[in-house]
Amino acid sequence: MSERGPRERMVFSAAQLIRRDGVASTGMREVAAHADAPRGSLQHYFPGGKEQLVNEAVGWAGRYAGKRVARFLAALDEPTPSGLFAEMVRQWTDEYETAGFAGGCPVAAATVDCAQSTVSTREAAAAAFTAWTGPVAGALVDMGVPEERAAALATLMISALEGAILMARAEQDVRALTTVARELGPILDVAVRKDKDA
Repeated sequence: MSERGPRERMVFSAAQLIRRDGVASTGMREVAAHADAPRGSLQHYFPGGKEQLVNEAVGWAGRYAGKRVARFLAALDEPTPSGLFAEMVRQWTDEYETAGFAGGCPVAAATVDCAQSTVSTREAAAAAFTAWTGPVAGALVDMGVPEERAAALATLMISALEGAILMARAEQDVRALTTVARELGPILDVAVRKDKDA
């Protein structure tokens, strides 16, 4: 994190604190301390206050999730929709098995906390989900899923993953995550056109 400038560190820190504590419990002082940034710099970089910082953290999280899709694909010998989804899930099972169940998705946390009360944060969360869904859908198309189904299946994958993350945190068990990977994988693979190489 040290190679980032103070602004980037604060956005990253806000995302990390939101994923652990939610928006309401994430204070500007805590963000500055977590980012090892001077408190006075918050007003300089985020004149819109906490709302601006939260929205930027949510946007960062959506872009980060979207960029991870390429990394997940690179980890697969032969990319398949089920393999991509298994990698998406594995990120969370690995975290929970090694570090515990404290963290969730910052986009989901901001949505739960702010969708009704803060229009700009709801819009930032919707844009973040789009920034994640687009690369997943693009990867599915590249694997032979018809374009007209790819966006719907990407939504299904992300929705299943987000729900499983919530259940895993509530149950303090990765069962829901491993279940969605196992059950959804074959459904995703069936969507690949059989004639894609023809």
